[in-house]
Amino acid sequence: MNGVISDTISAIRSVIGSGQALLHTPTFDGNELEYVSECVSTGWVSSVGSFVTRFEQMLREITGAQRVVACSNGTSALFLSLKLAGVEPGDEVLVPALTFVATANAVCHCGAVPYLVDVEADTLGIDCAKLRSELASSTRVVGGHTYNRKSGRRVSAIVPMHCFGHPCAVDEIVSLAEEFNLQVVEDAAESLGSTREGRHTGTFGRVSIISFNGNKIVTTGGGGAILTNDAELGDRAKHLTTTAKLPHAWKFFHDEVGYNLRMPNLNAALGCGQLEQLDRFIAVKRNLARRYIDAMRDVAGVSVFTEPRGCKSNYWLNAILIDENDLNLRDAMLKETNEQSIMTRPAWELMHQLPMFQSCPRIDLSQAESLQSRLVNLPSGVSVAERSLKPRAHN
Repeated sequence: MNGVISDTISAIRSVIGSGQALLHTPTFDGNELEYVSECVSTGWVSSVGSFVTRFEQMLREITGAQRVVACSNGTSALFLSLKLAGVEPGDEVLVPALTFVATANAVCHCGAVPYLVDVEADTLGIDCAKLRSELASSTRVVGGHTYNRKSGRRVSAIVPMHCFGHPCAVDEIVSLAEEFNLQVVEDAAESLGSTREGRHTGTFGRVSIISFNGNKIVTTGGGGAILTNDAELGDRAKHLTTTAKLPHAWKFFHDEVGYNLRMPNLNAALGCGQLEQLDRFIAVKRNLARRYIDAMRDVAGVSVFTEPRGCKSNYWLNAILIDENDLNLRDAMLKETNEQSIMTRPAWELMHQLPMFQSCPRIDLSQAESLQSRLVNLPSGVSVAERSLKPRAHN
């Protein structure tokens, strides 16, 4: 076995102990069962119910966002957020090449085209300096709108994504967006509980989203939420997610084409039980990250990715970076760790490497390509973190 791989596995085992370690599984040891049972016993299981309202209120308190609309999943929330921000069919939307496919998919669901941009090593988020240079040379402004000189299409929005829960330089991205007349739709799917300069992710953009998929730090089984500080936009989001039905005691009158995207009360009940434990979840996950960092200090050839300066990360997924830009070494590490019941995963395939996005406009993506070839995600769930803190029996 390669020395880097064996040393890395020894370091991981020193943190998580023996036995199987999954990447990120949910933890249900609060009031989840009680709340879900209440939904079943009362019959309030669909998209109308007290837990939806409670879930949205809890998210407002946690994030500081003025308006929150719970949705069926993160992708639907992002799709509608793009539409709310004014993205139209035929537009181009700037998205990082290093992201989960849902970010680019949501753009396509709007009939728009992903415009793929590079990321920076410090945050794993959009590289503002590189993008500013690209936009200055490749776009022109006409009538208050920015157009791609080559394609002729309007560039209408930018989607910063907080990778693995680490806040990107979203404040710089907002400034960049103002320079080039772009709407900021923030993809905070992975970063519930993360802050930049004390401000919660998901509150920088005009409209933003969070995901509550089964593998997130807090889960509703399947679900998402739209966040905004624009009251009018929040009202419109709620209206469109509820099939654009006008409130009435008995009439079914819909004033435009809407969507059935509301989160069911059953899912929200699960989420309320989870949100009550968010502080604990973050604390144990940050502790796990510190233990990984300490364990890897003396491992030559790898380093643990740490939260950016001025940020507090939820460390949704811990990641190590292999020093060598070597896909073979990365894949060998993935193979060996998984064979030893340590569930590790690579970063996602870059968007331009997927068949449906190969022809999309893009800038030089060399940093994203380098990072993707060297990133490995480690077991990061709350259960792994808490198990690793328990005293171990000595022989």
